Amino acid sequence: MKILDCTLRDGGYYTNWDFKPALVETYFRAMQQLPIEYLEIGYRSRELANYLGQYFYCPEYVLENARRLTDKKLAVILNQKDFPVSDVKEVLVPVKDYLDLVRVAVNPDNFDEALILATELKSHGFKVAFNVMYMSSWSENGAFIKELPRTAGLVDYFYMVDSFGGVFPGDIKQTIKMVRNETDVALGFHGHNNLELGLINTLTAIEEGVEIVDATITGMGRGAGNLKTELLLTALNAKHELDVNFNALTSVVEAFEQLQSQHGWGTNLPYMVSGANSLPQKDVMEWVTRRFYSFNSIIRALQNRKKGSQDNEKLPIFEQSSSYQNVLIVGGGPNAVDHAEAIKHWIGKQESVAIVHASSKNAKHYEELADTPQFFCLVGSEGHRLEKVFDQMVDFKGQCILPPYPREMGTYIPSALSGKSNELKEVTFTKVNKDTHTVLAIQAAIDLGATQVFMVGYDGYMEGNISQQEKSLSEENELVFKDFSDIAENSIVSLTPTNYKGLDVQSVYGKLV
Repeated sequence: MKILDCTLRDGGYYTNWDFKPALVETYFRAMQQLPIEYLEIGYRSRELANYLGQYFYCPEYVLENARRLTDKKLAVILNQKDFPVSDVKEVLVPVKDYLDLVRVAVNPDNFDEALILATELKSHGFKVAFNVMYMSSWSENGAFIKELPRTAGLVDYFYMVDSFGGVFPGDIKQTIKMVRNETDVALGFHGHNNLELGLINTLTAIEEGVEIVDATITGMGRGAGNLKTELLLTALNAKHELDVNFNALTSVVEAFEQLQSQHGWGTNLPYMVSGANSLPQKDVMEWVTRRFYSFNSIIRALQNRKKGSQDNEKLPIFEQSSSYQNVLIVGGGPNAVDHAEAIKHWIGKQESVAIVHASSKNAKHYEELADTPQFFCLVGSEGHRLEKVFDQMVDFKGQCILPPYPREMGTYIPSALSGKSNELKEVTFTKVNKDTHTVLAIQAAIDLGATQVFMVGYDGYMEGNISQQEKSLSEENELVFKDFSDIAENSIVSLTPTNYKGLDVQSVYGKLV
């Protein structure tokens, strides 16, 4: 039985396939002392759109450096759908001497095309593995299984890939039996850890005769991640007395744990739900790591997908008979509270003004303005926050606005507000994600007929030590502000301090003189 460690390749989904040289050296030095047969260090590809780092392309100098640091067998993987047969000669043959294995990620629907690619790879002397995805759906959508005899002489390892992280040990046994009935190609298993079954599934696969299995240091990998290499080695050491250098293992685990503290890979409730229901984790990874969605929102979105539903509720369209010269958008930043007294005085001086709460976080501070129309943006599970802010809505006077149907994250509206909620007809000023607080608030201001849009509590973030999540939100808001300024006569004015460059800044106090 062989172990393939694919930390640099699978872990690249969190780092865009860039790793610090010191970390890479620590990795290779440790692997050199561990019972690992193959190191899959990345993808190999022609140039694609957008930035992808060094271990996505694995230029020759990267492979040369890897070979200098270790004499372990090296592997790369190809995305079959993005890798034309003609690229074998141009992209792979020039680095053939560095590679001991070329793996091909295969969608079962493209099995015929994958066999053509394997034929070309074999003609140039490459050892080939197929990583066939969506294992949990093979029993229902496994027409390709009957084509497995054609892999003879073309494929050295046939990997079963638990793409969704949702298979159980019994499924492993059943699938191995199904595959064995059609081919005697050596089998492999690549698991995901959504349901924390990576170890038991891999051990089951080994007991059933699988010849090669995958793991990554600290489980680093797309979405919920993979079986931890350190856990597999520890289990095999205890169960089969596999010789493991635990000092070397500790050194590399500690190095990657520092990276894990930044990116936070590993399973959580949304990944568990997606795995249990065989739902893709690409979107879950985006929702969990880069957006401010609650777990309730994510799980509701996954449940809607399982049902084949675009959304769980359709609402009346937001239409206003009255228009307002000024619309004040209240964000969730501290400045909306710190300067609330002055802001309320300013509101009182306006003849035509409405308030739109992009977030209900600070809404309680403006509750006393009963004569000023107030609108509340409900994105994802914002309704739960609204309930807490207003103590279950006993005397709620506002009106709720939701993004246009269908909403990616589904819909939650407090029962007390079912008759006070409407959805926007459309978002007209930007192509940025429509299910964001800022887009929703600005579109509401447009629909309210605002001549001038003001903001408070959009504090932004100081450059420097901010999280990737905060950085992404800030960049997204800047794009939204620019899109609005491109179509509006007047730019948005912030009446409180802000770090956003796309907002004009004026002092609320200056307007009270």
